Amino acid sequence: MVRKDTPALRIGIDVGGTNTDAVLMRGREVLCALKRPTTAAVGDGVAAAVDELLREAAVEPAAVAAVMLGTTQLLNAFLERRHLARVAVVRLALPRGDGVPPLLGWPAELCEAIDGQVFLADGGALFNGRTYSALDVRQLERIGASIRQRGAEALVLSTTFAPLRPDIEQEAAAVLRKVLGDAVHLTLSSDVGGIGLLERENAAIVNASLQPLAQRVVGDLMRAFRRLQLNAPLFISQNDGTLITPSMATRFPILTCAAGPTNSLRGAAFLTGVEDALVLDIGGTTSDIGALVQGFPRQTAGPLELGGVRCNLRMPDTLSVALGGGTLVRLEGGRPVLGPESLGLRLRQRARVFGGDALCATDIAVAAHGLQGIGDPRRLADLEPAQVEQAMAAIRGTLEHALERMRTSSAPLPVVLVGGGSILLPMHLQGAAQVLRPARAEVANAIGAAIAQVSGRVDRLFQMHPGNRESVLRQARQEAIDAAVQAGAEPASVGVVELNELPMTHLRAGATRVQVRAVGDLALAAVH
Repeated sequence: MVRKDTPALRIGIDVGGTNTDAVLMRGREVLCALKRPTTAAVGDGVAAAVDELLREAAVEPAAVAAVMLGTTQLLNAFLERRHLARVAVVRLALPRGDGVPPLLGWPAELCEAIDGQVFLADGGALFNGRTYSALDVRQLERIGASIRQRGAEALVLSTTFAPLRPDIEQEAAAVLRKVLGDAVHLTLSSDVGGIGLLERENAAIVNASLQPLAQRVVGDLMRAFRRLQLNAPLFISQNDGTLITPSMATRFPILTCAAGPTNSLRGAAFLTGVEDALVLDIGGTTSDIGALVQGFPRQTAGPLELGGVRCNLRMPDTLSVALGGGTLVRLEGGRPVLGPESLGLRLRQRARVFGGDALCATDIAVAAHGLQGIGDPRRLADLEPAQVEQAMAAIRGTLEHALERMRTSSAPLPVVLVGGGSILLPMHLQGAAQVLRPARAEVANAIGAAIAQVSGRVDRLFQMHPGNRESVLRQARQEAIDAAVQAGAEPASVGVVELNELPMTHLRAGATRVQVRAVGDLALAAVH
């Protein structure tokens, strides 16, 4: 019997391209952790990992209060242009907003992958929210018929200043729903947020292209958990390190794209207690470098590119390098060549240290450092020590250069090594104040998922003047707090962690964009 004041059990999972990591935690204590190869059928691999985790910890599924999961599956699909939906884009902006049409500047292969269908229609609002062109219902009905004929799977609606006038997109959506039915996925740009039309529209299109895949992935996961009789609520990690529900993740998969690096950063902060550091997460295929500032992941400063598309998303500021534990190493002319190919899922079958025929970075690390418990080092006895030393220097140099690119000042910072491939590096790196490899470093990303909190956000325009500034900010703070509580945060734990005021000087006097983010602990009752 668990006492009432005992913290609830929760499971954190991170599904990477090579490995799936899982941890069982109670409060701040990691009770059990494991790392298993990711399977092609994501749900099956996750279910197998969770089943093994619970058996090792001798815990019944009914004792688990919540499951938190982060994955890079959707981001990888977008970057690799696979499993994307056919998308139709309807911009409600005529007769003004046609100077830069939707999808302009997108990579050609991406436009082909989503079968980008573009329609311009009447509608739109000015900066003050006034409509400058009314919707044309018959025009929208004709557009809907064309979309249905071409077989689009997802629909995007965008308009000028949509955050001020979301009703314009909502009204158009109601018309198109009557024509298309409920089978077509729908994204309104006003739901994605942001004032700038092009970046907001791009983010909505990316989101729409991932919706059917997100629905399949989340559905597979939930069915797999039901087979385990694991009925605890499932939460999905999002880009800012907080949690959303599965239904929200399937509606807005774009919010989950950077969850993997974020979870690693938060897990590194949790394991070390370091507030300001560079974090190097070395996986099987890639290495991700991010920065902790006062214990939180450093965010990108402005719009970013996602797979060649400029979006208005806020994500952790990270740098990815095509070097991981499975990266192939070729010894050509006495000089080592690293990748970019990786063994990925086949590491344990193909790496020489495991009896395979492919020389990879893990083999080099085992040979260089005499690592125990990783395959059979005797299989590497034929490697020349000089070649091993050269290959190890190339690995180290590549990652040290990447770390240097992520610095914002010349001051030395601690470097935290996490991820299953963190064994690749020694405990001394150029430019690092110190190198930390904490216990459980190999599952830091799953720990980051397990400790994630819940957030609420406000990002919209307010009309400010000297007499109402405090009341406007108070209103925005309360809206963000209410949103966090509605998302599942414990009310007493919620606090505002971010507040930005951005005067929109190109608009009317007093127009100010207010961004507020509130964060709190997930409300979980202990199971007893």
